[in-house]
Formats: sequence, C-alpha cells, structure tokens
Amino acid sequence: MVNVWSCLVARTKKISQTQLAKELGISQALVSLVLNGRRQGINAETYDRIWAIATKKGYRPKGMSSAASAESIADQIGVIYRSSLKRSSPGNYFLQVEQGLHNALIERGYSTVFMGSEDTLNRARLGKFFTEGHRFRGIVLMGEVEAAFLNDLRRFEKRIVANSARYPGICHSVVGNEPQALEALVVHLVGLGHRRIGWLGGNVDLGRHESRFNAFKAALSVANIELDARYTITLEQADRAEGFEAAHTMLKHRKDKEFPTAFVCYNTLMAQGALKAFEREGLLVPDDLSIASADASAVATMQKPYVTAAGTSPEKLGEAAARLVLQSTGEESDTFIDMMLPAPLIKGDSTARVKSA
Repeated sequence: MVNVWSCLVARTKKISQTQLAKELGISQALVSLVLNGRRQGINAETYDRIWAIATKKGYRPKGMSSAASAESIADQIGVIYRSSLKRSSPGNYFLQVEQGLHNALIERGYSTVFMGSEDTLNRARLGKFFTEGHRFRGIVLMGEVEAAFLNDLRRFEKRIVANSARYPGICHSVVGNEPQALEALVVHLVGLGHRRIGWLGGNVDLGRHESRFNAFKAALSVANIELDARYTITLEQADRAEGFEAAHTMLKHRKDKEFPTAFVCYNTLMAQGALKAFEREGLLVPDDLSIASADASAVATMQKPYVTAAGTSPEKLGEAAARLVLQSTGEESDTFIDMMLPAPLIKGDSTARVKSA
C-alpha cells in the first residue's frame, strides 16, 4: 500500500504552489514542505488546511486515484464514551457535548465517528480502527476512562482530548468550572433563605462527582452552613432512577426538625427523578422544597417545573474539545492544555424562597 504522506506530490496546471501559498496567506516554502509529506513541526490545523485546498485545486499525491479528495485524507475525529455509558440513554448529557463537537468540526471540514464505549474497545478492536491509511485526526473521550484504557488508546493515537475528566500530562482536557457552579447554587439558595441544604449524589466512583461534592461542601462552608451527613446520599449511577431512589431514601427523615428545605443534585437527570419522588409523597416543588442541579443541560427544560441549574453548556464543552483536538500535534513536544469553561447559574422554576423566611 502506498504511503501517501511520504509520496511526492504531482503538480497540475490548475494552480501553482505560489498561487496556493498566496490564497492561503502563508509562505510557498511551507506549502512545499506540507505537499511533500512534511508533518513534524507544522501546526496541525494549517497542515490539514493546506491539504484540503491543494486537493480541491487539483493536487494528487502519487498513488492516489484521481477520484480522491480532501475527504480522503485524515479528516475524522473519533468519539469514545466512558464505560457503561450508552448513547441511546434518554437525556444523555454527552450527546449534547457530541452535538457541539460535531457542529464545530463540520465548520472546519471534519466529521465525527462514534467508535464505541470504553468497555467495548479492547486493544485488538482499537487496532482495527487504526489500520494503515486510516482517516482519524484525533480522539475525543466523553467522560472518565480507566488509565489502562487510555494507555492502550495512546498506542494508536496521541491526539486525545478528555471531556469532563482530567489526565494531567497525558492528554488535553476540557471541563466545566465546578467550584463556580456549586458556589452559584449555594449563594442562590441562601439568598432565598435556605440554611438546611442536602446533597443527592451519583456516579460516586467518578472524579466528576468528587469535584462537585467537594465544591458543594466548600460553598456551604463559605456560607457558614454545616453539612449534615444524614441528608447526604451518593449512589453508583446518576440517572432519573437514582434521583428517585435518593429522594425516596431521604423521605424517612421527612419529620425531622432539621430536614432540608433544599437539595442540590449531582445532575439534572437526578434532579428530575427527585422531583417526581418528592411530589409523589405530597411535597410540592418549589413551594415545600427547592431542588437544584449541579450541571446545565437541555434536560433541565424538558418538563416543568424547569430545574434551576448551574454548569457549563455541554455544547460549548464540545466546541472547545473540537478546537483542542485540531490544535494537538501528537508530538512529544505537544503542550497539554487543561481548559476550564465558565459555569453560570440558570434560574428555573424548581427553587423558591423558604416559606418561613
């Protein structure tokens, strides 16, 4: 099989390297290096842009058929979900992240390819994606994966961006500002007169839960509120069912004098499940009890009452991941970027002033 990256490029009469360089606004020397297979030390986005325009104008690497085009060159970004996470799950947060990623990449001439989830991709299956001449330009991970899996993946592709997880010194990452989000929620609830605030947590084994829970405790401390362990619960998963279960478990404390007037949930799916459980037992939200979510997604406005939430737009997380993966070179000298995006408060209908305040 001909390695198109190392082949010389045949000139055509359609456009010269000088014209191409002028159109791109770069030097002819740089154009010549790229079209003759040079990759090291060249910005990845510039490299791909040169190839896209060159093939469109008529350049064809030797050994490539005349039907080849820019789309035949490495133009795909692989998407991998963390273990046990399914794309088909209703309200999947990462589907919204993936949408933002897809939209940003399409604008730059790339496409996304769903490769599977961590628990379905062993080293052998990964190898089938990365055969000679593959079209992958990088990988975006959705959620937290095991170190062993990440090491296996890096054997095939080092241009990796982790979304909503961090791997310092190993790959790029983009996350939301959890401290900002939880501080905004606590300040909002305290401003409504709430001093007894509980926590309904999920995905307890993931670093994402730890960061949110720690930020929640820190925000309570700043507000001089002590977290009561009786009204704190953490579960292995974090869907509507877990929100319902967590709220149902809390109801055994309903008659306590110290029972919370508000709960902050790990995510919006859990918040919706908790809403249903509390209201089934006669507690009206937000009249009797306020509910808030520590992430912001479209799920918050899928049914009333709309959930008050604080977090980073998942679409913006995807857009940021697109920029990072296209900037990545995969070289040993690549500088890894840990990007943190703002996480503002979005007021919904699920929080209200304490009746006794």
